Amino acid sequence: MITSDIQLAADKLSRGGLVAFPTETVYGLGADALDEDAVRRVFALKGRPANNPLIVHVSSIEMAKSLVCNWSKTASLIASRFWPGPLTMVLPKSDRVPGVVTGGGDTVAIRMPDHEIARSLIESFGGPLVGPSANRSGTISPTTAEHVEASLGPDTLVLDAGPCQRGIESTVIRITEAGAEILRPGVTGTNEIEEIISIVQSDHEPPANAPLPSPGMLTKHYAPSSETRLVDDLGEIPGEAVVVCISEPPAGSRAIRMPSDASGYAARLYAALREADAFAPEIILIERPAGKGPIWDAVRDRLRRASAQN
Repeated sequence: MITSDIQLAADKLSRGGLVAFPTETVYGLGADALDEDAVRRVFALKGRPANNPLIVHVSSIEMAKSLVCNWSKTASLIASRFWPGPLTMVLPKSDRVPGVVTGGGDTVAIRMPDHEIARSLIESFGGPLVGPSANRSGTISPTTAEHVEASLGPDTLVLDAGPCQRGIESTVIRITEAGAEILRPGVTGTNEIEEIISIVQSDHEPPANAPLPSPGMLTKHYAPSSETRLVDDLGEIPGEAVVVCISEPPAGSRAIRMPSDASGYAARLYAALREADAFAPEIILIERPAGKGPIWDAVRDRLRRASAQN
């Protein structure tokens, strides 16, 4: 990636345009976070529900502070420990942040990506960028530039930096007086967060059409076009099925083998789901991973939502 490519993308953003950019998690669809019209173009291109908020990406803690009305000591501790990285904080928003960004809510989700190109783009643009996954809403998240083009079409400008390292979206936490609520699991685990702040549980079921506190909370998400089921035992496989598994697949089945380590599985997950979907099978059967740890928990969260029935 050369500097002129990043500057070209920053110039497009400054004109209210959209640019897909790489992060360590997935490719994001970027727009000026403070330009309401540009943000509405993101929602329109993705077909995203208006109450589903966007994460705002920053390149410095100072930029993050400018987006909130109460930057607490806890927020500073979390940022100093986990930024740049795959952790998003939900904090009370300032009046600078348009309501469309937050789905109409009074909090804003912010993170600093651990990707040189993403931060260089934000710095070249000179302000914060929204960056939801660069795909149609509810479908499989993109981890390569080719995935972005397949989902959003060839007219979308993409800064191509190859496959994303992490492969699944950031952990999202909401900072409260009582502690931190986990709104979306990710590769940053609760054990790490609890070194700084206690974890509290809460019921995250807002009324229908009310603003969601975080992205990634819809029941069905990250989903292939084909019917998808999460199973504990592969058993007898229908002839028109594709199997996604760690263990040895049944003889004669069409199978996509997955890495047995959590980080490898997460990085491979969305590409594997796309490959399975490309067969246009009657059903995709995913063997439920049994591993323990925060990354496996996040993987299982994505698989539950990918296989949820409408």
